[in-house]
Amino acid sequence: MTTAFLVVSLVGVALNGFSGIAALVHFKRILPGMAAAGVPESWLTFPIGTLKTAGALGLLAGVRWPPVGAAAAAGLVLFFVCAVYTHIRAGDYSGQFGLANGFLAVNAAALGVALAV
Repeated sequence: MTTAFLVVSLVGVALNGFSGIAALVHFKRILPGMAAAGVPESWLTFPIGTLKTAGALGLLAGVRWPPVGAAAAAGLVLFFVCAVYTHIRAGDYSGQFGLANGFLAVNAAALGVALAV
């Protein structure tokens, strides 16, 4: 196991875990950005919060079993490609659009290092 793999995976766990839990509890600070992107508040629990949290847990499991981490990272990359697309379609280039791109980059890095291990 490389240091890069461990660091990128744990950063992904922290970021996706926080984001997933924030969606599950309907954290007030994310609601305006979701509304601007046209995402109904009812979607915060499922699919958004559930998928992000499951992805974070998959990345964490991937520290022990890299194929699981690669699968979780691939799912998160797909999720955030869709999130970026949703923001673009809505014409929303707010801070949450930037965050979606950042999450996409982190999860793409996690996928890359997981595949390299």
